[in-house]
Amino acid sequence: MKFFPIFLRTEGARIVVSGGGETALAKLRLLLKTEARIAVHAAEADPRILDWQQEGKLIWHPRPVSATDLDGARLVYAASDDAAEDARVAALAREAGVLFNIVDNRADSAFITPALVDRAPVVVAIGTEGAAPVLARRIKAGLEAWLPAGLGARVREADAFRPAAEALPKGRARRRFWDDAFAGLLDGMPGPAPQLAPLLETHKAAATAAGEVLFVGAGPGDPDDLTLRARRALDRADVVIHDRLVPAPILELARREAEIVEAGKTGFGPSTPQADINGLIVDRAARGLVVVRLKAGDPSVFGRLDEEIEACEAAGIAWSVVPGLTAASAAAASLGQSLTRRGRNSELRVLTGHDVKGLADHDWAALARPGAVAAIYMGKRAARFIQGRLMMHGAEAATPVSVVENAGRPEERILSATLGSLPAEIVAAGLTGPAVILLGLAPRAAARSVPALREVAR
Repeated sequence: MKFFPIFLRTEGARIVVSGGGETALAKLRLLLKTEARIAVHAAEADPRILDWQQEGKLIWHPRPVSATDLDGARLVYAASDDAAEDARVAALAREAGVLFNIVDNRADSAFITPALVDRAPVVVAIGTEGAAPVLARRIKAGLEAWLPAGLGARVREADAFRPAAEALPKGRARRRFWDDAFAGLLDGMPGPAPQLAPLLETHKAAATAAGEVLFVGAGPGDPDDLTLRARRALDRADVVIHDRLVPAPILELARREAEIVEAGKTGFGPSTPQADINGLIVDRAARGLVVVRLKAGDPSVFGRLDEEIEACEAAGIAWSVVPGLTAASAAAASLGQSLTRRGRNSELRVLTGHDVKGLADHDWAALARPGAVAAIYMGKRAARFIQGRLMMHGAEAATPVSVVENAGRPEERILSATLGSLPAEIVAAGLTGPAVILLGLAPRAAARSVPALREVAR
């Protein structure tokens, strides 16, 4: 991010504009919407500038900008349509420590002005860092069509009511009140605005309600693979308790005010005890908070979901499950393969390479049959054990095996192997990320196009 977006206070501030032609006029039309004190410097000024001065909206100085004109200024616009003069004014501003913009010259400007959607006091700023102004205008047009004309009036009414709403406890109770206060506002305003005073009384009565827990599947790691329900859950969350495998781009989708807590578990490594995780979930929900327990993949696949649900039920806390895309499905998609196929396998087994007791045992005879397909989670360190058990029960060394590391993520890697070469291939590849072993499946040649398609989808 080369330009950091901020909303700068302009009430009573002085803004200096150098120039009196069309370029300056374009900026002045925008600046006149603020409560700033505007000074225009130009030897000659467009008649509209003179009209605005007559109306008391700005002051015109019929001379160039000098260094003393910038004392105490908040912003400077160099808009004279003269490159040399604009550079001179920019140099004065830089020397005075005042933010400056040279119109249509982002390379030399200290700040740039975004495209704006004005529904004051709601203002939406759209920036492309100057790289695509036409795109910014198209986004602006779309937002203007979406945001209703009455938005500003509703927000001003709500702002006046804000002191009364402080009777509600901070956090979730107030957010729910304001959610209801603005209900339907961005859906074409289908009905009359809710009356805020009666709505507040309703929310006061509900303010002491217990919290709730949402067990949410984060998918394999790409934010594009999140479900809409998962996104909405992150929008509501007061607390997000997440697995180690949930990446930062997904955590960034949570509300900025939400508490983010890692409750990580690492195979054959340090882990947060399950009892501690259960206690953390129950503690936060008992405070009346919305808790999102965010699990990589799908909560119901090797996520200890039952244990955490039972802790909630024992504490009398409401809960629900938001399913997610599991890593096995993402891995098969990247291979270009189906997990089941008529005439090949009529069942799919989802296994773990190790459990709480160590290396996990399974029905190896069934898995060793020709055509069997299995998705093996947490199997990298158990690869030699899995290979030995399968071949002991008759599996062919040539059985195709694929290992998909970081399935569905930009850094995904696909390792094509056979059962006979599997342990050596995993060691040679130096896999460090989470991986799914797909027994009985080899990558299709077309799978090479999957990363490109994923980029196009973004």
